[in-house]
Amino acid sequence: MLDRKFIVENAALVKENCARRNSKADIDRFVELEMQRRQMQQQVDELNRQANETSKLIGKAKTPEEREALKTQGRELRDQCTAAGEKLTALEGDIDAVQRTIPNMSHPQAPIGGDDQANLEVKKGKHAPPKFDFKPLDHVELGEKLNLIDFEAGAKTTGHGFYFLKNDAVLLELALQQYAIHLLMGEGFTPTITPDLARNEVLHGTGYIPRGPETQIYSIAESDLSLVATAEITLGGYLADTIQEEDVFPIKMCGISHCYRTEAGAGGRASRGLYRVHQFTKVEMFAFTLPDQSDAMLEYFCDLECRIFDGLGIAYRVVDTATGDLGGPAYRKYDLEAWMPGRGNGGEYGEVTSTSNCTDYQARRLGIRYRKKGEKGTHFAHTLNGTAVALSRAIIAVLENYQQADGTIVVPEVLRKYMGKDRIG
Repeated sequence: MLDRKFIVENAALVKENCARRNSKADIDRFVELEMQRRQMQQQVDELNRQANETSKLIGKAKTPEEREALKTQGRELRDQCTAAGEKLTALEGDIDAVQRTIPNMSHPQAPIGGDDQANLEVKKGKHAPPKFDFKPLDHVELGEKLNLIDFEAGAKTTGHGFYFLKNDAVLLELALQQYAIHLLMGEGFTPTITPDLARNEVLHGTGYIPRGPETQIYSIAESDLSLVATAEITLGGYLADTIQEEDVFPIKMCGISHCYRTEAGAGGRASRGLYRVHQFTKVEMFAFTLPDQSDAMLEYFCDLECRIFDGLGIAYRVVDTATGDLGGPAYRKYDLEAWMPGRGNGGEYGEVTSTSNCTDYQARRLGIRYRKKGEKGTHFAHTLNGTAVALSRAIIAVLENYQQADGTIVVPEVLRKYMGKDRIG
């Protein structure tokens, strides 16, 4: 979340940022409540001071009558202090509720626009989209022909948006996972397999909404747990409520987890098959940095995502995400969109990874701090996340780009040692 003092002192700037990000956060209401809180805090402090002074005078009273009068006065002051404290607590709750709806500030270079149509292409990959001398199939048709994916069984056992991977599709998913993990370990990331559930306070801390009509989260009834939509949630919570020494940064971690999303309202041909599902596996990158390291770390994360898809031999483009398409915690975000021959009329780019710099927005909520040598006090760290590979969408890209006229799928060279074969089907 944004710092309260920053919001009050820069209310007009924060309002403008909210408008650019399609946020309905009530900044005027926040400022009004914060002013009331400051006044109430002064009142509580003054009542506490008077009560303490009265308490000291009791022992110096010269007569029993004076002592009793001071005791009565002290009780009245304590009662007033308690009542004011309750009002202060209520104000804190109201302020926090508004504060959590205020998105992060946006990078000055982020494209200004209301949705993804304003995203700005900043880079293309090393490879061009493939040219077929036959009509290419999409991954749903390929999966059915080669007995790789069973959507009907997934719908029967669990519901629409779930699926079974079968045969070589299982090996392909595991190979993609191994490929990404080994690349990241070579870059100094600490590999983890994270829990698939997290406490709701951790979801709130990373900027997700575990309850309510707008949530995309599956929550666990009669508990404070929810299924994670990404390992960003659990990796972000890894250092919650800790204070680190500044020389340990940057801390780079990667996490394998299942991801669960309700994907309410999603539909259409572009979202069919594996593109928009309720459960998938993902390898996520996460970094904790000092404030002056986070801009460079974002570029580094983006470069790693490009390396992964350059290595797979798949065409892609990178877009700088427009302000209206940024998630609440993101200061700046890049999306990597891979070429998918089965989408649209003759192929389209589809998002497969993204990476975001969340500055200190998540760290404030989660209590992730660091201290500088020789200085008193602490500072909030910066956090960044990035998808190394979302397995379901990477499978789409591999199947559709590497399909052959004879109906088989060539396995990308970087995956062959993990799959133990060079062709599917």
